[in-house]
Amino acid sequence: MFAAYFDCPGGPENLYMKEVMKPDPGEGEVLVKVSASALNRADLLQRRGKYPPPKGASDILGLEAAGSVAGLGPGCSGRWKIGDAVMALLSGGGQAQYVTVPEGFLMPIPKDMTFIQSAAIPEAWLTAFQLLHFVGKVQEGERVLIHAGASGVGMAAIQLVKLAKAIPIVTAGTQEKLEATANAGAAAGFNYKNEDFSEKVLEFTQGSGVDIILDCVGASYWEKNLNCLSIDGRWIIYGLLSGGEVHGDLLARLLSKRASIHTSLLRSRVKEASTGYKQAFTEEVLPHFSEGASPRLQPLVDSVYPLHAIAEAHRAMEENKNIGKIVIEIPV
Repeated sequence: MFAAYFDCPGGPENLYMKEVMKPDPGEGEVLVKVSASALNRADLLQRRGKYPPPKGASDILGLEAAGSVAGLGPGCSGRWKIGDAVMALLSGGGQAQYVTVPEGFLMPIPKDMTFIQSAAIPEAWLTAFQLLHFVGKVQEGERVLIHAGASGVGMAAIQLVKLAKAIPIVTAGTQEKLEATANAGAAAGFNYKNEDFSEKVLEFTQGSGVDIILDCVGASYWEKNLNCLSIDGRWIIYGLLSGGEVHGDLLARLLSKRASIHTSLLRSRVKEASTGYKQAFTEEVLPHFSEGASPRLQPLVDSVYPLHAIAEAHRAMEENKNIGKIVIEIPV
């Protein structure tokens, strides 16, 4: 089979489509014929040699996939049959023509959705759902600040915050991205490049601040985050785009707000996802992707690249211009 591959860490130019051995499903595993995968920042980090896959995981790129069941390993429960349309969050291996997946990791593709659309769901939506409900424990009426609001996770979080009857507020770097977040349901949005988002958030919340912050940026935002975090607020860090080294009296500022810091990395929690929040997500959220659902949830696909253009897809994400997900179409 063909798969996205690189022989040594480095830039996008190191990526190519390589012919590798097709995997065989093991005990309790399902073989999925992949139609589409999606790109994540974890793929960029792995390509640079900064984010190795967990022990035992495939070294092929790709943390999510959508496709159809092509084979069943020994010991499968009969939950899935050949031809079923499925999607999955993975610890690796999604950007290939086939991937083996423990049967409990699979989710049914919502009715009326294409493989391209479905590939944009597992990583972004499960991340946002886990951060909001299992880490942040969002409550009705709370205000949630979402950094990188036009990213895959950001656009999912906006819709999930609204589904929870809470109030989504976002930051983004362009007017086009802010408009996209408003269309997705953001109550307010601020351009972090030309305005102090913490001051704007305090102004919008009449001085009370936000109850939850979803932060994939890290170090450079710490002071502004604490400035606009409410008393007893929850600051959830799930990425460090600006690094992790903080200079200043973070603990005193945190203490003064009686605030808490939570951290989460979804890739190292894929096994937990197969039982806990994946089940809750399947029951509570997936039905809202189907046509006629109210409210209707929609994954946002920014662009689609064929697998042989994987290097171009990485360059596009590094330019940080995408609104929503970059999807990789896998050849038949």
